Amino acid sequence: MATKEESSSKNNEEEYPEFKGMTKLRRHDSLDLESSNVKGSHAHSSKEMNWTIVLSLAFQSLGVIYGDIGTSPLYVYASTFPKGIKDKKDILGVLSLIYYTITLLPLIKYVFIVLRANDNGKGGTFALYSLLCRNAKVGLLPSTQVEDQQVSNYQLQLPSNHLGLSLKLKTFLENSIVSKYVLLIVTMLSTSLVIGDGVLTPSISVLSAVSGLKEASETVFTEGRVVWISVGILILLFSVQRFGTDKVGYSFAPIVSIWFVMNASIGLYNFIKFDPTVIKAVNPWYIIDYFSRNGKDAWVSLGGVVLCVTGTEALFADVGHFSVRSIQLSMSALVYPALMLTYSGQASFLRLHEGDVTNTFFKAIPGPLFWPVFVIAVLSAIIASQAMISGTFSIIQQSLALGCFPRVSVVHTSATFEGQVYIPEVNYVIMLASVIVTLAFRTTEKIGNAYGIAVVFAETITSSFMVLVMLVIWKKNIALVLVFICCIMSVEFIYLTAVLYKFPHGGYFPIAFACLLLTIMYIWNYVYRKKYYYEMENKVSPDTLKEILSQSNFCRIPGMAIFYSELVHGIPPIFEHYIGNVPALQSVVVFASIKALPVSTVPSEERFVFRRVHPRELYLFRCVVRYGYTDPRNEEESFERLLIERLKEFMRNDFWIHAKNNEIEQRPGDVVEMVEDDRIRSSENKEESMRIIEEDLEKEIVVIEKAARVGVVHMMGETEVVSGKGAGVGKKIVIDLAYNFIKKNLRQTDKQLDIPRKRLLKVGMTYEL
Repeated sequence: MATKEESSSKNNEEEYPEFKGMTKLRRHDSLDLESSNVKGSHAHSSKEMNWTIVLSLAFQSLGVIYGDIGTSPLYVYASTFPKGIKDKKDILGVLSLIYYTITLLPLIKYVFIVLRANDNGKGGTFALYSLLCRNAKVGLLPSTQVEDQQVSNYQLQLPSNHLGLSLKLKTFLENSIVSKYVLLIVTMLSTSLVIGDGVLTPSISVLSAVSGLKEASETVFTEGRVVWISVGILILLFSVQRFGTDKVGYSFAPIVSIWFVMNASIGLYNFIKFDPTVIKAVNPWYIIDYFSRNGKDAWVSLGGVVLCVTGTEALFADVGHFSVRSIQLSMSALVYPALMLTYSGQASFLRLHEGDVTNTFFKAIPGPLFWPVFVIAVLSAIIASQAMISGTFSIIQQSLALGCFPRVSVVHTSATFEGQVYIPEVNYVIMLASVIVTLAFRTTEKIGNAYGIAVVFAETITSSFMVLVMLVIWKKNIALVLVFICCIMSVEFIYLTAVLYKFPHGGYFPIAFACLLLTIMYIWNYVYRKKYYYEMENKVSPDTLKEILSQSNFCRIPGMAIFYSELVHGIPPIFEHYIGNVPALQSVVVFASIKALPVSTVPSEERFVFRRVHPRELYLFRCVVRYGYTDPRNEEESFERLLIERLKEFMRNDFWIHAKNNEIEQRPGDVVEMVEDDRIRSSENKEESMRIIEEDLEKEIVVIEKAARVGVVHMMGETEVVSGKGAGVGKKIVIDLAYNFIKKNLRQTDKQLDIPRKRLLKVGMTYEL
């Protein structure tokens, strides 16, 4: 049965067709709720891509997401047998492990399960965390609003009462503060590990490829020279990042395609020539035999075997650039068969040349093909590194948007390709770390010890999030979830125990690096949340605002002021601080709150949400500017112009609602505030009322346009954060030392929003947290 409010709304729409589809507000405190009068469709159009587009995307994906896993044959066997091969049967056991590891993790887990958990086309740990934040209230920042659910990409689905386990788990996550902190910290840890991959992938890929020079001449290309050549390539690689991936991206897919075809062909050649019987490794019994004969040594060797799935996180993280079907096609049709042939060919070669295990890849290349393969190997290693570096930039952009990373400069390097960004500060830090790792470890075996931990840890975290997604969002039967845990997570857990064994032998590096990044991210997010709570507790109340505006020494001056803050539930305390020192305000004022939604993108027509602060003649507006975690903050059209245009659109909608409701008898519980207008009520006919409404609307629009022409002043709070009186030692260290040290190297918000510095006024205030 329809409620009284729904019936009233329906009647109004029938009488006034121009109101149809327009969202209305319930009466609340005018400073605590934003309007939802925004344009834009709230329906998803899920048009199926034709096969021409799918094939094109599948080909392009080869050069972006498969470089890492494609170059893993350069070092897997060397990392698995660092002390040499003791028994030829061990080769079959390891090959069988490789077969089933690649089948279970990249193919079944990522390509056919995890890719389905994308956030409107975007992937990665933050995408999974955002999905959980939207479907269960697990976010720690109290900035959630009802209007957020009306964004087209939000797709909020709540468990129904008959889905007992899903509802119970959702309720537990929402009511447990510990679980909320655990989810946030684990998300940050996964991000830190992937950034660590951005350090290790260039090191191990480039060093493995350049090591092939030893085959040309071991006397000329010694280990030291190989290391320094690798360092030179790494420095060059990071130096060209500022030009953007798209400048060289057109050659990526053909090169990687040639790489896979060459590897598959050489693998097939070696398979037929040396020992075709290695095909027996499809029998998982050889895995059992391998462990029964080698015991602990077999378990330790898993740290090398797992390197065959390096880069699988990129399958998920980069799904937004392509499509699920295109990645499924490229993996199933080319990458998976090519990897199977490559590893089979190397195993067949090793059955007769056990002593060449330290450099299996280049030893197994037929003589005439050595230099062509070497050149393609170096290029593929660079492409693999490029993909991981670009992925690192994208992940940091996501964490930055959600308040989980210190502000750094994000440069969008392509006007054509979405999501291609460059972060100068991070680029040089990763370059320095990669060079140090290459010089310190010097061999792929030692780097592999570190690399394995980063890879498996990140994959295990993704699987853990997937269990929550399956239960809370997909609402799958518990039996299917248990199958996933037993078949996928149990395998990853075994690999994780094996790579942790190598912690003293280089495995400490990614853990230490991730812990450092996690500490920085958590400190930033902790103070970020504390500042938000402080502003909520000290926001300007309606009574205080009226008192300020009624002061005798207060005056209005021509022009428009945009006052920025991150508070979405009121006017921040820094406004009162400003008026207390400068009792003058522009004729039109917009309080703009910058907000990041737990969604990948927010359509531009749904970005601005306005609310008018009454009385109307004050021309005070609240505005929430909503971004997704992959949306660029500095758009092609200036932020100032967009805001003014959206403000005028809102005023037209708001004015018609205000005026029309003077003609509608207000019922108890009506959702729109009634404001009397004697001129409209005394008019004799509807045409006269419409003329009065249109005249008043034009007058208001003229006020906004005149204020904008006089000049727009951008006001931004420059808050200093200190620990409050009586704070403990730990809190003082975190806020006074660590946070303020990090803040010295911030990228300011005015640069993120492309605010003209000549019209920027910063207002200083100290927050005691």
